[in-house]
Amino acid sequence: MRISNFVTGREVARMDKIDLEKRTKTFALKVIAFSATLPPTKTGSIIEYQLVKAGTSVGANYREANRAESRNDFIHKIAIVEKEASESRYWLEICDEAELGDRTKRAWLLQESSELLAIFTSSGRTAKAARV
Repeated sequence: MRISNFVTGREVARMDKIDLEKRTKTFALKVIAFSATLPPTKTGSIIEYQLVKAGTSVGANYREANRAESRNDFIHKIAIVEKEASESRYWLEICDEAELGDRTKRAWLLQESSELLAIFTSSGRTAKAARV
């Protein structure tokens, strides 16, 4: 039971990690739902495979980064998260420009992938700067 309404910096950081883990999981689930709206063609199947692979890797690798054994390990793992977020964004851009899949779901995913990419890019830069 909490005696105070004040939250320590460590608790805030922990909540942010938990919130971001939830957010990346939501992203993965929405990628899966969107991919089901892609056309059942060879091209659609290839894009679906690549998008689902990258989109679900964002959250999985972010969880791994949160359990890093050192700052250098975190920096390495967050770089992987950044790459997966960027790849997800790429496949969503392909879908957008080719007008593949559900437009509404695609628009949300494009926005979210941009925001996640910005978050992880900033996180990586901050971790590198703190290392020096």
